[in-house]
Amino acid sequence: MPDSNITKRALAQAMKELMAAHPFSKISVGDICEACGMNRKSFYYHFRDKQDLVNWIFESEFVETLQVDEDTSGWSLLACMCHYFYRERVFYRRALSIEGQNSFRDYFIQAIHPFLQVFTQELFHEQDVTVSDFYITFLSDALLASIVRWLSESTPMDPDTYLSLCRSLLVALAKSVFRGMPEEFEHDA
Repeated sequence: MPDSNITKRALAQAMKELMAAHPFSKISVGDICEACGMNRKSFYYHFRDKQDLVNWIFESEFVETLQVDEDTSGWSLLACMCHYFYRERVFYRRALSIEGQNSFRDYFIQAIHPFLQVFTQELFHEQDVTVSDFYITFLSDALLASIVRWLSESTPMDPDTYLSLCRSLLVALAKSVFRGMPEEFEHDA
């Protein structure tokens, strides 16, 4: 399959270059093919549509390249993702603005689900699937909104500063919640 990956990477590079200059909605499959000297048949052999290509870029450049073992913390996974998004922020500013069926936002939520499972397990040691799913859904929605806002800034702060502020906020919120919690609930938390 090396030829397949070469073709996919060429299409991905063309898409990234086009998205740096044009909104996603203004880019056609024909534009992508023209930019890398391929025909539409080659594109459709590898991808269903241009949304599928955008999702594959995240999958192949980030998800598949992660080195995860049982010692990998949820926070270190988040740090890796933020550094990757920051490096590729021109592309992801546009990718995260795509809405509708098969959007990158929907794909991103699905892709980060396993990472958030690790993160929530570290935090809560929760065994109840319903409760765990609530935590994951809440965190994925919050994370998506925060990343979109962060990358949409004209000059986003560096990822280490962003992560530090996120951590400070979460710690302060946790302290505030526990400080205002009645004594009988503190034992359950």
